[in-house]
Amino acid sequence: MKKPLLTLTALAGLSLGVAAPASAASTHTVQSGDTLYRIAVNNNVSVNDIKQANGLNSNMIYPNQVLKLGKAEAKSQASTASKTYTVKSGDTLHRIALNHGISVNQLMTWNGLNSDLIFPGQEFAVTGAAAASVANDAKTPEPKTSTSAPVTKTASSTTQTQAPASGQTMTVEATAYTPYCAGCSGITATGIDVRSNPNQKVIAVDPSVIPLGSKVWVEGYGEAIAGDTGGAIKGNKIDILMPTQEQALAFGRQSITIKVLN
Repeated sequence: MKKPLLTLTALAGLSLGVAAPASAASTHTVQSGDTLYRIAVNNNVSVNDIKQANGLNSNMIYPNQVLKLGKAEAKSQASTASKTYTVKSGDTLHRIALNHGISVNQLMTWNGLNSDLIFPGQEFAVTGAAAASVANDAKTPEPKTSTSAPVTKTASSTTQTQAPASGQTMTVEATAYTPYCAGCSGITATGIDVRSNPNQKVIAVDPSVIPLGSKVWVEGYGEAIAGDTGGAIKGNKIDILMPTQEQALAFGRQSITIKVLN
């Protein structure tokens, strides 16, 4: 009997799947451990692209299921030629920057971002000309002052997005959860009220590996507080707080690099 592969926060008994190699093929045969997010990233398409191409109404997929991937190359070329880009489910700043031949720092500066958290439906300038056009249309007084503010914020957020020079580095298996997950009270093991501010950066850890209260840089997420625990979070595993269920589903299960800063 086929068992669906869930891309929501993984249960303790599931094993980490091996990512399929990036390919220019127009289809992908689902392997045990695959998630829509991992398939999308490895083939340079979005989760929504795969769901639309295959008429999927949920993020459940099955081993040996053949999924249409769409024309990733044409999508990338069209995206690169565009001056703006609309964020889709499963996108990251790194992926958007890579697809448009720019750096994450440029993307954040042009769009005045002070956090690496993004949401489906956001529209970003992906060229300097587009960013300048948006600024001119706004006709903001004292342009020099208004231009410097985003740059200052970007410098701060870049420290979160890029790995710090010092800290204990380790590779962990990461999953994601939300303030309203099943069985969650909304208050972490250290007393943080995550429902009052779901955008704060908190991770659940195994305290025997990462002490509670530690500041931890998390690849693709930024600097977070080790402020929670979980029954399935044992050893080199973490659970990342996401503001919405859609973002938690898109994250799935990943092997990432972290740095324990203190």
